[in-house]
Amino acid sequence: MTIRVIIVDDQAMVRAGFAALLAAQSDIDVVGEAPDGKKGVEVSRSTHPDVVLMDVRMPEMDGLAAARALLDPPPGVVHLPKVLMLTTFDVDDYVYEALRAGASGFLLKDAPPADLISAVRVVASGEALLAPSVTRRLIADFAKQRPAPRKDQSLQLNGLTPRETEVLVLIARGLSNQGIAERLVLAEQTVKTHIGRVLSKLGLRDRAQAVIFAYESGLVTPGEQ
Repeated sequence: MTIRVIIVDDQAMVRAGFAALLAAQSDIDVVGEAPDGKKGVEVSRSTHPDVVLMDVRMPEMDGLAAARALLDPPPGVVHLPKVLMLTTFDVDDYVYEALRAGASGFLLKDAPPADLISAVRVVASGEALLAPSVTRRLIADFAKQRPAPRKDQSLQLNGLTPRETEVLVLIARGLSNQGIAERLVLAEQTVKTHIGRVLSKLGLRDRAQAVIFAYESGLVTPGEQ
């Protein structure tokens, strides 16, 4: 199955470079590009990509606003692409807010080409959060600055089984499915089943939102191992 991608970045050379790299892959098809968030939303609505590579800082409409527009569309818009944020800095409040809005992860713009290709495939599959250790640090840094745990989120945790709670904690600590399986001595498919139930019960879209939920509900606190 071919992965349809669009690239949204205000630097033409970045767009061209990423497009050439991705288009050279047999399983990836670059179906559009845009120089700002506003046009990026328009291109996404017309081309229906699987993955949107979204720069964080752009004129007209920044990547955060564009990600929100794509992931929480108005009535009548049914297409929801995966959004992968591109950033120059590995700790960035814009990226944090994008993850809260439903972005599937983020990637540093100076990452090796192989990482970009892998990132697109990972996000398209929906199997894992990108760069979990870096994302965990980003979320932990901003969680320190947030107010006390929200009561509504704490109450939602009561609907999880003890095993599901364990799995959520390990997701928040940055473990992959394989890592969780090894830690809990479970089959990896069983871990995937537990993660699916956690997301469903908490009304979350993906692992990125699960990590943030774990911090904001107080289930996991910054600095825990």
